[in-house]
Amino acid sequence: MTDMIARVVEGVAALRREEWDACAGTANPFVSWDFLAALEESGSVGPGTGWQSLPLLIDGADGRIAAAAPVYAKAHSQGEYVFDHGWADAWQRAGGDYYPKLQIASPFSPVPGPRLLLRDEALAPALIAGIETLVERNGLSSAHATFIEPEQVPLFEAAGWLIREDSQFHWTNRDYRDFADFLGTLSSARRKNIRKERERAVQGLEIVHLTGDRVREAHWDIFWDFYQDTGARKWGRPYLTRAFFSLLGERMADRVLLVLALRDGAPIAGALNLIGADTLYGRYWGCTQDVPHLHFELCYYQAIDAAIARGLRRVEAGAQGGHKLARGYAPTPTFSAHFIPNASFRRAVADFLAAERRDVQRDREWLSERTPFRKADG
Repeated sequence: MTDMIARVVEGVAALRREEWDACAGTANPFVSWDFLAALEESGSVGPGTGWQSLPLLIDGADGRIAAAAPVYAKAHSQGEYVFDHGWADAWQRAGGDYYPKLQIASPFSPVPGPRLLLRDEALAPALIAGIETLVERNGLSSAHATFIEPEQVPLFEAAGWLIREDSQFHWTNRDYRDFADFLGTLSSARRKNIRKERERAVQGLEIVHLTGDRVREAHWDIFWDFYQDTGARKWGRPYLTRAFFSLLGERMADRVLLVLALRDGAPIAGALNLIGADTLYGRYWGCTQDVPHLHFELCYYQAIDAAIARGLRRVEAGAQGGHKLARGYAPTPTFSAHFIPNASFRRAVADFLAAERRDVQRDREWLSERTPFRKADG
């Protein structure tokens, strides 16, 4: 293969939507032009946020983008959900500047997906090499590709990147006819508990699913209040701006599923999902009234209902949350890849990851033995 030239541009929004999406595909909404450009145009990433969008591109012989990576220069380690604060502390104690670093990710989205966006799959090694060159020429500490879909992990391994492993809880649709069919695969005790949770959660409430042109600006105003409340409690300040939700509704309405709980016609809680080709992605939730089990109902059970109705294969309900296990969400491996040019620092991180991987795998095995499914169903 002849040497390929990679170029960096300032922002996905500056690129042609059709060229970016020809590389990104349509399966995962979090790497689409619409989603990433909305983050930039809304000010959710960009000046003052610690996220500088610097997508790396390789052009094909036809002059169109043939390979791309959603690269960000990061001034901190917030909004990533793969935690490297300890690495930053160690590097800086040794007298180095850990930041800025490069992040190859969909910002604020702990969602597995492609990080090498390839119209020409043969360009994967060249794209990775371009990221490495960007790190080395600018004297950066490291590059981190987070929440890589499993199929792309070998590409980073082949390039010598360190692989980190963690777990999330995902629900799998085993061709269930409806929620009752799914419940039938659980132990008797779990079936009873879930039925009780659902009954108590929705007592006196109406649950509505909104998508497409049924999602109006008034709904985003309401959901923004929910999001701010949850974000302030979890992260100190919300990552996304109000304008982002308007752009999401304007450009991706058909890929939005907004689940609201109404009391006397007024929304008191909501959960935002994005719809992929075969997966429902749960992202944000919030409420103005504290109702027992309503979080489980809107985020987990309603998501299962929606996935079954739409014939989707999975529900991915976000990072962390061992409480998902009892509700039919099973531990699933997630992966990230890390490029560290400094040899001694790389060795230290590699040793840490080897020990961490053993703990993560042991924990996942322990959890897998405690799923709520009847033993005959696995």
